[in-house]
Amino acid sequence: MNMLTAKSEGDLHAKLRLLVLFRILFSSILLGSTVILQLSEDASPFSRPLLILYGLIAGILILSFVYAVMLPRIRNVSVFAFVQIAVDTAVVTLIVFATGGYLSFFSFLYLVVIIYSSVLLHRRGSMVMAVFCGLQYSVMLGLEYYGILYPIGLEGSPLSLDYEWSRIVYKVMFIVVACFAVAFLSGFLAEQTRRTKGELEDMEEHVKRVEKLASMGEMAAGLAHEIKNPLASLAGSIQMLRDELSDNSENHKLMQIVLRETDRLNSLVSDFLMFAKPPHGDIEKIELDRALAEILELFEKDGDCVDRISLKRELIPDIWVEMDPLHLRQILWNLLLNASEAIQGPGTISVEMASPRARKVSIVVSDTGIGIPEENLEQIYDPFFTTKTRGTGLGLSIVHRILESYASRLDVETNTGKGAVFKFGLERVAKT
Repeated sequence: MNMLTAKSEGDLHAKLRLLVLFRILFSSILLGSTVILQLSEDASPFSRPLLILYGLIAGILILSFVYAVMLPRIRNVSVFAFVQIAVDTAVVTLIVFATGGYLSFFSFLYLVVIIYSSVLLHRRGSMVMAVFCGLQYSVMLGLEYYGILYPIGLEGSPLSLDYEWSRIVYKVMFIVVACFAVAFLSGFLAEQTRRTKGELEDMEEHVKRVEKLASMGEMAAGLAHEIKNPLASLAGSIQMLRDELSDNSENHKLMQIVLRETDRLNSLVSDFLMFAKPPHGDIEKIELDRALAEILELFEKDGDCVDRISLKRELIPDIWVEMDPLHLRQILWNLLLNASEAIQGPGTISVEMASPRARKVSIVVSDTGIGIPEENLEQIYDPFFTTKTRGTGLGLSIVHRILESYASRLDVETNTGKGAVFKFGLERVAKT
């Protein structure tokens, strides 16, 4: 079970607990109403209609207790929720039948069941429950019309002697249409609510990440500058000493090691400066598909890619964006390098342009690598975090920081063992 599934299962658990409380509250209100009705009409509590109502109330309370006990032990919570709500439709039918059938005013309870089914089971589940409700109500009124069943306390002549068939059909159609209308509208609203909640959660995570990286960047920028200057002096001094000293192979070898490691440190500090304080760059209009194609051609010739990685392209022509071409190259190169290092042996990297909205274009980089473990997802943008034997762990941090300057963000989807998908969006502009 991945992180998102576990979270949704936890949300469903919480909603089912609330539903159990709702049933208990409803049965308590129904019990109080029944007692008041009994006292106001001075009826015997052992009369058949009241006994059936009390039995229904007791049944609802017992079911609520059983559901509450079973809920922590259930693995497939979605199926458990479906079964509960299907049983609720049958309970509502019994309540309607026990309180007058055709004349009962409790038929509105079908709509209540459909509303909370849309919250728990999404739009498709609420539509299924609308079918259940419509079928049960239609069958009940049909049996009542032909005198096969009589509502409790209304035994006698069938509905066919008191009402025209057209009135029964009208009542059935009204309830069925109401059920489907409520299912559609409540399902639509529930989907919109879930989507908005997901977007807000993503935005909240993004803001937290931005704040964390910004605070680290401010502190690190000054430190990196202080390190870079002594490194330059050190490298220059070693080069002068190498030129002045006699040709001693041992000294020459040691100085080459010092210079190599100095270059390595200088590269690391440069990357860290790019993360801490990315340069503004020279913004210009670029044709995105051509720019991406050029970068992909260069990457295909990279030593880590040749004869091992297959690159797939799905580029859309005539889409223009405004950004520094060097920034675009840095972003895409880091993502391609990250994908290449995640692939053990031969594999495929796909780069796709998608334009779901007129104002934005998305660039999607996916691979057939090992994916990212769930426990590492929250740390992949942290500087110096890496699970690889080589690399500084700054690649994704730099990509994230550069994209911030273009009001964009980097999103990731992954399944362990099935690769990862990185996606970011850029604002489209007119060609001229």
